[in-house]
Amino acid sequence: MNQSEALTEIINLQAIQQLPKATEHFISDLHGEFESFDHIMRNCSGIISIKVADIFDGVLTAEEQNDLCYIIYYPEDMLRNKKLSEEDWMTLLNQLVKVTRHVSSKYTRSKVRKAIPKEYSYILEELLYQYDEIGNKQAYYNAIFQSVIDLNLAYDFTVSLAYLIQQFVVDHLHIMGDIYDRGPRPDRIIEELMIAPSVDIQLGNHDLIWIGAKARNFACLAILIRITLRYGHTRLLEDVYGIQLNRLRKFSEKHYQDNAEFRPRGSEKNNYSEEQQVAVSKMHQAMAIIQFKLEGQIIHRRPEFNQENRLLLEKLSNDRQSIVIDGERYGIINGCFDLVDPENPYELTLDEELIIIDLMNQFQRSYLLNKHINFLVEKGSMYKIYNGNLLFHGCIPCNADGSYKQVEFQGQMYSNKSLMDFYQDNIYQAMQDEYTSDDFSTDLMWYLWCGEASTLFGKHTMKTFERYYIAEKETHKEHQNPYYDLRNDESFCIQLLKDYQANPEGYIVNGHTPVKAVKGEEPIKGNGKMLVIDGGLAKAYYKVTGIAGYTLVDNSHEIYLAAHHPFTNKEDVIKNKVMILPDQKMVFRRRHRLRVENTDIGKELSHQIDKLKEIVFVTEEE
Repeated sequence: MNQSEALTEIINLQAIQQLPKATEHFISDLHGEFESFDHIMRNCSGIISIKVADIFDGVLTAEEQNDLCYIIYYPEDMLRNKKLSEEDWMTLLNQLVKVTRHVSSKYTRSKVRKAIPKEYSYILEELLYQYDEIGNKQAYYNAIFQSVIDLNLAYDFTVSLAYLIQQFVVDHLHIMGDIYDRGPRPDRIIEELMIAPSVDIQLGNHDLIWIGAKARNFACLAILIRITLRYGHTRLLEDVYGIQLNRLRKFSEKHYQDNAEFRPRGSEKNNYSEEQQVAVSKMHQAMAIIQFKLEGQIIHRRPEFNQENRLLLEKLSNDRQSIVIDGERYGIINGCFDLVDPENPYELTLDEELIIIDLMNQFQRSYLLNKHINFLVEKGSMYKIYNGNLLFHGCIPCNADGSYKQVEFQGQMYSNKSLMDFYQDNIYQAMQDEYTSDDFSTDLMWYLWCGEASTLFGKHTMKTFERYYIAEKETHKEHQNPYYDLRNDESFCIQLLKDYQANPEGYIVNGHTPVKAVKGEEPIKGNGKMLVIDGGLAKAYYKVTGIAGYTLVDNSHEIYLAAHHPFTNKEDVIKNKVMILPDQKMVFRRRHRLRVENTDIGKELSHQIDKLKEIVFVTEEE
C-alpha cells in the first residue's frame, strides 16, 4: 500500500468511526420455541414498529402502520394470496424503500451493498442512494417501480426489501443460552442462527447437556433424552435428527407400566394418541432410571465433584416403598425401581447398557445433529465481553459474605473468571477427544449441568429424583447460590465488571432464571448494572412469569428491555395482526448519541488507523 492509498483508507476509517453505534439485540432462554423466537426476530423486539412510526407519523394511521409492519415481518404470508392494484404496489414499494433507507442510514455504503441481493443490486443502490427528498427525481424512481411491477417482480422485490429491513434494524445478535429443551424445534432456531449475519452465543446449562452428549458423556445423553420424553418431543429425535427409539421402546414395554406422571406434559401431549402417550410414559421411566445409574457412576469416579448426596438409589428401602434422605424417611410415589440391583444400584443391566450405547452411536452418526452441536461450540462461550459489557448465561458462584466461591479441581483452585476459563477450556478438550467417555473433561460436562459450583446451574443441588418420586414439596427445594441476592447490589456488579476487565460504566446480562413479572419481580437489578432477560420464552413458563420473555435492545440512543406478550402461534398472530409494541423498561438513555468509535469495532479501527499512519510517516521520511 502506497502513501496515497493509506491516506484514503485513514479518511475512510475515521469517517466510519463517526457513524452511529449499530443496534445490538439480546435474546435468552429460547428453549426450542422456534415460532416465538422467529416472531421476535422478525419484528426485532418492536424496533421495526418504532421506526415505521418515526417515518410515517401523521402520514399513515396506526392501523395502516401496523399493516405495513406485518408486510415487513411476514412478507410471503401477507402478500401470497393478496391482489394489489398497480397503485397499491406503487405505494407499498415507495413506503418500503423509505423504511429501508432509514434503517440502513447508519451503515457504510459498502456494508449495505454486501447485504443487497445480487439480483436487485443495481436497482436498490439507485433507490437507496442519491434519493431526492424534494422530488426532482421522483419520476425516475417511479419509473423503476413501474418496471418492477410490469415485469411481475413486485412480490419478489417486496420480500427482498422486507428481509433487508429486518437485517438492517439489528446489526448484532446476542443469544444468552438455553436454545435446547422444553420446546419442539431447537433445530430450526439453530438453522436460523447459522445464517445470521452477526451472532454470538453464551452457552446455557441445557445447551451443555447436548454438547456433553456429543463429547460422549452418557449421563448427559440420558438427561437430554429424558427431558425430550418429558416434554413429548420424540419427533425432534426421530424425525429431525434420525435417532430411533425402537430399542428403548421395546425394552420399556417389557419392563415398565404406564404412569400418568411420566406422560408428555404441556400442549405437546395433545399431539400424541393414547397409545403413544403410554409408550412415552414407559420410555420416560426407563430413561430416568438409566440417568440416575449413569450419574452415580460419575459421582463415584469423581469424588471432587462433591455430589455424594445425589447417590439416592442406594438409600431405597428393600421393598422400594420408601427412602431415607438426611435422616428422614419418605414414602415413594411413582416408583419404578425393579431394575435397580440393591447390591449394585448404579450398574446398568445388559439391556440398559445396549440401549444407551445404541443411542450414543446414533447421536454420533447424525449429520444434522453434529452440524448443530459443532456450531454451538464454535459460536458459544461461557462468557463474553462485548462493547465493555459482561455477558453470561447463569451466575458466578459466591459465598454468603459476597466473596467468590473457591473450587478445587485436579489439585488447582479456581474462582470467578478463572473458573469460567477453566470450564471453557474443558469444553474444548472434551470435544477434541471424541473416543473417550470417562475422562475428566467429559465428566465435567455433566457437572456443568448440576454441580454446585457450576456457573450454569447456580443451586446447591438438583432435585430431579425427589420431584419424580417423593410427594413432600420441601424435598424438592433447590437453594440458589448467594449470587442471586448479591446481583441486587450495585457495588457487587461493578466489582464483577472490573474483575472481567469490562467497563465499570457498562452492564451485566444474564438469562437462566425466569423473571416472575406476574409477581412484581423486576428484570433490572443492581441499579441498572445487572439485566436479567429470561422472562420465560418457553410456553412452559408462561404461568410462572406472566409474560413471554424479555429481550434487550442497545442502540446508539438508549438501552431498554422489551417485555413480550404471550405468543399463541404464527397463524393467529398474522390473522389478527397483533400490534407489536412490547412493554418497554428503560434502562439507560444516553445524553449523547454513541458512535462507532465508542465500540469494540471502533477500537479495532483505531488500531488499523495507527498502523496506516506508520505507513504514511515511513513514506514521508523516505
